[in-house]
Amino acid sequence: MSYDVLLHPDVDAFLRSLDEKSERICRNTLAYLEEDPYPGTGRGDKEGLVIDGDHRYRQHISRQYTAFYDIYDERNEVRVTEVLPIADAHKRYGY
Repeated sequence: MSYDVLLHPDVDAFLRSLDEKSERICRNTLAYLEEDPYPGTGRGDKEGLVIDGDHRYRQHISRQYTAFYDIYDERNEVRVTEVLPIADAHKRYGY
């Protein structure tokens, strides 16, 4: 099964603000979620988390960024809701 990876408009704007190489690395790494978004399977450093009582997922991107996303199996969708520099993600969520 493959998933459609949908980026929140703020995520897309953030990625566009990066230099060309960083944007390419981020988009290529997020594309791994198309094949398998679940932790422990597929490519990428992924983990399931509970944030503010909600089950969410995160993916580290080249030790510089962290993407947060939700999986909707019934629609074969992955929605990337946030991408932050890794230090900001740790400060905000403690992960």
